[in-house]
Amino acid sequence: MSRLQQVTVLGATGSVGLSALDVIARHPNRYQVFALTGFTRLSELLALCVRHAPRYAVVPEPIAARGLQDDLRAAGLATQVLVGEEGLCQVSADAEVDTVVAAIVGAAGLRPTLAAVDAGKKILLANKEALVMSGALFMQAVRKSGAVLLPLDSEHNAIFQCMPGDFARGLSQVGVRRILLTASGGPFRQTPLVELEHVSPDQACAHPNWSMGRKISVDSASMMNKGLELIEACWLFDARPDQVEVVIHPQSVIHSLVDYVDGSVLAQLGNPDMRTPIANALAWPERIDSGVAPLDLFAVARLDFEAPDEQRFPCLRLARQAAEAGNSAPAMLNAANEVAVAAFLERRIRFPQIASIIEDVLGLEPVVAVNDLGAVFEADTKARVLAQHWLSRNAK
Repeated sequence: MSRLQQVTVLGATGSVGLSALDVIARHPNRYQVFALTGFTRLSELLALCVRHAPRYAVVPEPIAARGLQDDLRAAGLATQVLVGEEGLCQVSADAEVDTVVAAIVGAAGLRPTLAAVDAGKKILLANKEALVMSGALFMQAVRKSGAVLLPLDSEHNAIFQCMPGDFARGLSQVGVRRILLTASGGPFRQTPLVELEHVSPDQACAHPNWSMGRKISVDSASMMNKGLELIEACWLFDARPDQVEVVIHPQSVIHSLVDYVDGSVLAQLGNPDMRTPIANALAWPERIDSGVAPLDLFAVARLDFEAPDEQRFPCLRLARQAAEAGNSAPAMLNAANEVAVAAFLERRIRFPQIASIIEDVLGLEPVVAVNDLGAVFEADTKARVLAQHWLSRNAK
């Protein structure tokens, strides 16, 4: 390679960001960290800067920036600290950047990810909310700029690997009948329904297979994460909601499947470790070592599958309804869910009330057309206000 590929990692202190940095560090002759960003875990961001020596670091507000800048100078580093959304967009769109790992959780990741898209970068997308909120606008921007969009979610990366190279022509044109999106079922897959009223945030975050942040872990427990992934899959692979089927697979070994019209079903298997999809996307179309141990099928021994129970997982039903409604509905679904999950983690509501808040919010506001980012953020704001009103009336 003629030069080191310059990589910006948005959300560097999260689980995906740390996994990406692990893969990058394994290939110092291929990749160099250009920028790292963090939100609250700033001591960890400092340690990452000391290890990877990026040109830039980005933090949310000026006081934190001054403190981090002082610490970096004391460590003898020339890393420059930038602030806020403007800083995030700058390190996403910088002319020297080749690849952006978009791993900021939630709506906060939309603008910097779009900045990378508009600049025509190679984007490794873990921030599913960007597509959920602004799918049509986002994909239109990708086509206009010529950006390369590669999915980092293990499920979407698995689908990408099982799809024919020309899938952008349309599923029917390439012989694909449906996408089978796998889900572990989370920690409450077999919990008696009556007990869900009393589960704690720590129980919801105790995922049986994956190590993730608390917000994503709660989404996995409610299966909203799978609902958001269903919407994301529709945009990434130009599929209708009825062409995406969710399948619970407790072992998390098959990461997703693609069903072809001739009866062939292609699956991507691997240990549940985010470094596999990260390495696949980072080096695509090549393959590089990820540091993940080989899959031992004899140790796995069995693979189980079951249909999701929408009484147990109403968030999955709500997400599918939002996908079918389109326009502003997915942005409102995502915003209401973010407010509800935060309230659950703060122990202000019970676990089943996450779905109650989302359903009430979606029922209070009509679905409207989304023709620009302003409309996206207006829908997002309305849903957050309605969700907060729900909490003011009902939260303990």
